[in-house]
Formats: sequence, C-alpha cells, structure tokens
Amino acid sequence: MASMSAVNSKMLMLFSGRAYPELAEEIGKHLGVAPTPMSAYSFANGELFVRYQESVRGCDAFVVQSMPAPINEWVMETLIMIDALKRGSAKRITVVLPFYPYARQDKKHRGREPISARLMADLLKTAGADRILTVDLHTAQIQGFFDGPVDHLFAMGTLARYVEEKYADRQMAVVSPDTGRVRLAERWSDRLGGCPIAFVHKTRDPLKPNQVVAHKVVGDVEGRTCLLIDDMIDTAGTICSAAEMLAKSGVEDIVIASTHAIMSGPAVERLAKAPVSEVIVTNTLPLPKEAQDLEKITTLSIAPLVAKAIWEVFNDGSVTTLFGGLS
Repeated sequence: MASMSAVNSKMLMLFSGRAYPELAEEIGKHLGVAPTPMSAYSFANGELFVRYQESVRGCDAFVVQSMPAPINEWVMETLIMIDALKRGSAKRITVVLPFYPYARQDKKHRGREPISARLMADLLKTAGADRILTVDLHTAQIQGFFDGPVDHLFAMGTLARYVEEKYADRQMAVVSPDTGRVRLAERWSDRLGGCPIAFVHKTRDPLKPNQVVAHKVVGDVEGRTCLLIDDMIDTAGTICSAAEMLAKSGVEDIVIASTHAIMSGPAVERLAKAPVSEVIVTNTLPLPKEAQDLEKITTLSIAPLVAKAIWEVFNDGSVTTLFGGLS
C-alpha cells in the first residue's frame, strides 16, 4: 500500500488568559465549551509561565485575552500562550482580542514615533497566531497590519438594541465627540432611523495625552436626547468635555454609548459628575469596582456576539453575515 487515510474530525478548544477569565467563561457557555485548564503563574522576577493541562494537538484553538491594566503583562502572557499552542501542535490558532492593545498608536503623528498597533500585529504573527478576532478597532486600518485574516466585530448592534428599546419614544440626535467619529455617528444614525447628526469641535495637544479642549457643538441638538458615541472611554476627558458642551446647548438629555470601558485614572469621578443620565458600555474589558458601583453605568455583554463569530470561524462560515453584510 503506497498510502493510507485517516478520518479526522475538527476540534474546537477555548483558552483563557488570566486578564479577564469571566468573559472567556461566558463565551464558553454560549459555545457549550469550557475553557481548557491551564497552569499559569509569574516568577519572582516577573517572568510568566504557561502550560496547558490537556493535549492541544490538532485542535482549532481560540485564545481569549482582553487587555486591561497592566496591559503589557497581558500582552506578554498572550504571546506565551500562543507559543505554547504552536509548540503543542495546535492546527490553527485564533487570538480573540475583545480590546486590541495599543490601537491608538496606529500612525506616526511626528517623527521618531512608533506605530505600536502594527508592532502588536507583528508580535502576534511571529508568536504563531493564524487569525485575529477583535471588537471595534480604534481605526479599521489596523486590520491591514496583521499578515493573515482579521475578523472585525462591531458592538453597535448590541448597544443599539438597548438604546432602541429604552429610548424609542425620544427625539434622538447622535453626537460624535470629535470629527474622527463622524463616520461612526452616521452608522448609528442609519440604525436609529435617520436621526440628526452632530459633532463637538475640539483640539488636542499632541504633547499632552488624554487632554482635550472642547469648543462648540456643530449640528441640531436643541431639545433632543443626545446619544454621545465613542469606541472607548479611557480617562473620560473627551466624552465628558463633549457632554458639558452639549449641556450648554439646550439638549433634553445626554446618554453615552461606548464599546470599551477602559476607565483609567479619574474616569469614574468625571462620569459621576458629568451631565449625563446613563453610560452604556460593553464588557470587552472588566469594569473597575468603583465603576460597577456607579448607578448610571449600564454594562451589556459582548459574549454572545463573540461566541457566534468563533462558531462561524470554526465552521468555515461567514462572520460578515452576523452584521447583515456590514463591512
């Protein structure tokens, strides 16, 4: 006999980093697959160690790792997890990053600056990742940094369903906190039936990160419930400055909708004092305890969407169909 054949069935295995295991477990419940047991710990000098307690040979591996602080530790752990899978003979490795690290460093603003978002993609590829699955990239161009397939999921459907149910009887306006999010505001407007769009004109000092100065609101917002949208809330300086400008423009109410609740430094204090009635976010990142205690913050789960995307990837289906063909 010159050859022989074997019948091999595909095997989905889910792996969770230590940054946010609760999200991986929730994704696993929707898939009907528990995260694979793993030994992971840090040495006294800060080095990380990872070992899977089950065979991963030939599996379709999905590594779920969100990136809260300390972000550099979780980036390194993710790379080590990928390497362990590669050396354990996993057939395909998909890295599920609900929040893509260093996404804001996607281009050079001045000379001698890094493009760290590209560096992250290179590191993941070098470690052995075959595919990336992520949610609401800061800019869509980051998809092109990775030399392989990137499944870019949108949380707008999850957020919009909640807004439509709760604020259906309101006259809405979608407001972008700056000119960079106007395209996103247009998509929100289309979803909400063509309501007016506005944006807040602002300036930012490139030498002072996380500091913005809002100038004026451009668009018709008077007497309306304003939905202030952004992809992330870090220190909340941008979103709160925009809310204060809106409050001075005769609006009826202000609601914030954002995918990634980073909530660094003074974010929770600023949101507590901001003239907004509700802050709607997803659980791509774990909320700090003080943010969980703030009544105006509503957290929606992204796990069902991520689980559906993982299932489509595993079955060689279409992730685009999850968004009605939206790209």
